[in-house]
Amino acid sequence: MLLCQISDPHLVPRGRLAYGRVDTPGMLERCVRKILSLPRVPDAVVVTGDLTDHATLEEYGLLGEVLSPLNMPVYLGVGNHDDRRVLQQAFPKQRHLCGDDGFVQYVVDDFDVRLVMLDTLVPRAPGGELCARRLAWLDRALAASDRPTIVAQHHPPLLTGLTFMDQMTLANPGAEAAVVARYGHVERVISGHYHRTIHARFAGTTASVCPSSAHQLLLDLVPGADIGFTFEPSAFQLHLWNGSELVTHVQVIDEFPTWGSRD
Repeated sequence: MLLCQISDPHLVPRGRLAYGRVDTPGMLERCVRKILSLPRVPDAVVVTGDLTDHATLEEYGLLGEVLSPLNMPVYLGVGNHDDRRVLQQAFPKQRHLCGDDGFVQYVVDDFDVRLVMLDTLVPRAPGGELCARRLAWLDRALAASDRPTIVAQHHPPLLTGLTFMDQMTLANPGAEAAVVARYGHVERVISGHYHRTIHARFAGTTASVCPSSAHQLLLDLVPGADIGFTFEPSAFQLHLWNGSELVTHVQVIDEFPTWGSRD
C-alpha cells in the first residue's frame, strides 16, 4: 500500500495570493500533477489539515475542483485554518466527515494499513488539542484492530525547537502518547501544521510532520525566534507499507533534470 500525504495547502480564491505572496491554488495544482506523474501512483491520498486559508465555501469548493483529477480516494482532515461545519457543507457526500461526536474523526479500513483520522481543531485558535472525548475515541479506534495503523492529525504531538510554532502545537501531547503507547501496531503518527519535514520518536512509534504543498516555514532553531516563511521547494510525503514495515519518503514538487533507466 502506498499512501500519499499532502498538508497545509491553504487554498485561497483564484486570483488572490495567500499572505500577499503565495499562489496556493496553482501550487496545489502542481502538486496534483506531480502525484499523477509518479512511476507508482498512490493507492490513496490524505490531506492533514489547513485545507483552506479562511474556511469559506468558495475555498472548499475550489479545493474539490483542484483535487478532482486524483483518481484514488482522498481523505480530508481539519487544521486550525478550517471550519468543520463549512467543510461538511462543502462535501455533503463524504459522510465520514460528519464523524464522531461532531468531530471530523473516522477510520479507513480499506487498505493493508488502517488510517485513523484525528481532529485536533480548536475553533478560532492556532493551537490544537485532544479533549477527553477525542482521546477516548482514539483509544476505541486503536483497540478495534491490531492491523498496522497510521494515525493522522494536523497538530504534531511534539516540540520541535521552532519556538513560534511550538507555542501553537498540540496542547496535550502526553495524553495522546499515553493512548498510542498502548498499541504496538501504530506505525506512524503523521501531521502537518509546521510547513516542514520533521521526524521524532513518539510513544514507541515515529511522529512524522509533512511539509506544505505551498510555502514552507523558515528553519530557525534560535530560541525565541519569530516566525518566517520561505519558498523552499514544496513537497509531499509517501508512506509505503512493504508488508512488514512502513517507510516514509519525501517528494519535492519542483521538476529537476533526471537520467538513468527511465531515459
